Amino acid sequence: MYSFYFSRSPQNPSKTFSILISNRPSKTSSSTTSFRTKMFCSPETIPSSKRAKTIVSVATSLTASALLFRTIANNVIPTAVHDYFSSNLQKLSTCFSSQLTLVIQEFDGLIADHMFEAANVYLGEKLSPLTSRIKADSNSRGNEEEEFASSEIRHFELSFHKKHRDMVLRSYLPYILQKAKAVGEEKKIVKLHTIDYNSTDYWSSINLDHPATFDTMAMDPDLKKFLVEDLNRFIGRKQYYKRVGKAWKRGYLLYGPPGTGKSSLVAAMANFLKFDIYDLDLREIECNSDLRQLLIGTASRSILVIEDIDCLIELDNKAISVEGDDEVTLSGLLNFIDGLWSSCGEERIIVLTTNHEDRLDPALLRPGRMDVHLHMSYCSFSGFKTLASNYLQIQEHTLFRDIKDLLEKVETTPAEVAEELMKSDKVEVALQGLIKFLQSKKDGN
Repeated sequence: MYSFYFSRSPQNPSKTFSILISNRPSKTSSSTTSFRTKMFCSPETIPSSKRAKTIVSVATSLTASALLFRTIANNVIPTAVHDYFSSNLQKLSTCFSSQLTLVIQEFDGLIADHMFEAANVYLGEKLSPLTSRIKADSNSRGNEEEEFASSEIRHFELSFHKKHRDMVLRSYLPYILQKAKAVGEEKKIVKLHTIDYNSTDYWSSINLDHPATFDTMAMDPDLKKFLVEDLNRFIGRKQYYKRVGKAWKRGYLLYGPPGTGKSSLVAAMANFLKFDIYDLDLREIECNSDLRQLLIGTASRSILVIEDIDCLIELDNKAISVEGDDEVTLSGLLNFIDGLWSSCGEERIIVLTTNHEDRLDPALLRPGRMDVHLHMSYCSFSGFKTLASNYLQIQEHTLFRDIKDLLEKVETTPAEVAEELMKSDKVEVALQGLIKFLQSKKDGN
């Protein structure tokens, strides 16, 4: 594309003018050709009717000359030589440039780059409806002879002056990571993942819509307080785990009778921490190597759950029951929980639930694997009050005393109490029904 620029001489505007013919670079070429000519003309020497024709004639001649020169140069100079000089000129200009460019790629090997994800979240917050231009880089790399092997690599580029190098590396990038983490926690939707061998990472997910929170859990208040404090202490100890040389993970064993809220407690932990849940059903796993692959596919800041593990482990042959000839061994599970592969990721919580703690191998329960053992017991009076608040929206009632006396003598689960409270919307009727149910259990009916 050729453009024409006309200007009069600043020394004598009435006597001279110049013409600049510029070939601007196109999308497919970076070369620029320009010619400048000065025509010493006087308005008095050239009639006004012929002046415009003279200018257009000269401009046309110069344009034709420029096109001819460029065509000859492209035909005579080999492409390799042209590319060589262009590349070296670009490197030379980079050496003398005062700018630095930091490239942040989407993947670091097989693992997603945290800096890329943080930059993506951070930029999403900064873009406004008034933003008129945004550039997204996407490069394809592959063998020219095998085009099917090419892959797309996305990246961000951050350009800045060399004198700001230390500030960018030491302050700005950590700031982006911090802001992205805060934004992600605020907007994150907790996911529930299940095994899917058709997926690339062996997992598929749906949104976790479980409403359980620590406020709605009918469990011992002291136990609830201990668990919340332990979780808060765990997520704030990144440097501590690094200093003592341990993987940043923690194991919880939830044991107790059916209906005591073990699964609901896992959901409450996930909602409290904003951690995704990975439901690991050992019966769907074919071998120990699949365990490692599944572990690699889990994200950091997540909860890995194996429910009712006492129903899966056969103590006689130390193997986990699976269909077919292959099996997942207890040794493989122990290495999965506490071996070298367990360090793949950070802020990971592993939860095992069981109805019978005594059936589990002691090697599975030791500290470092299951660090905290939480007994989910039968419903206490404090647990009942939580349920009464949740289901009937009451804090006190004259029938509470009778219910308290019965709960001290009868073993009943929070699930059974909740079921009785759901049978009527009328407070009096629901509480009377619960008293009748507890009295029946006391009498052995």
